[in-house]
Amino acid sequence: MGRIVAPYGLKGWVRIEPYSAHPESMSTYRSWWVGRHGDWRELKVAESILQHGASLVARFEGCAERDAALALKGSELALERESLPQNANGEFYWVDLVGLKVVNVKGEKLGDVAALFENGAHPVMRVVDGETERLLPFVEQVVRQVDMAQGRIRVEWELDW
Repeated sequence: MGRIVAPYGLKGWVRIEPYSAHPESMSTYRSWWVGRHGDWRELKVAESILQHGASLVARFEGCAERDAALALKGSELALERESLPQNANGEFYWVDLVGLKVVNVKGEKLGDVAALFENGAHPVMRVVDGETERLLPFVEQVVRQVDMAQGRIRVEWELDW
């Protein structure tokens, strides 16, 4: 869902960098999973989430001062999979794409999806094959097909690019 980037104010609020294309939807969830390095815990949202520029701000129960908010800095935010809405046809959660094989239209393997991230202009897919890493724009002109059943993404991309 996002990442806590800093405390916000003195009363335990945190500033959040949302990963969602629709960050306002985060306000519908009353608890989030917060963690880093595999250590996750569920926290209840104490006060409504507010849009603040490109960021969101929120406060969790038990987090009433700046030091408590500072301790959460760098944590990732997640939701239970069951609480997420069903995808529309042709839409994917990024987490579902991680690990898929990436092949070009010639059938040549480029690697596996290691991560996806937003760069401001468009999403980017990080594809890794051993020591080789490629950053491919996750846009219609490059991504030709996502085949979840086959565990494969077909792209318009050459091996030597």
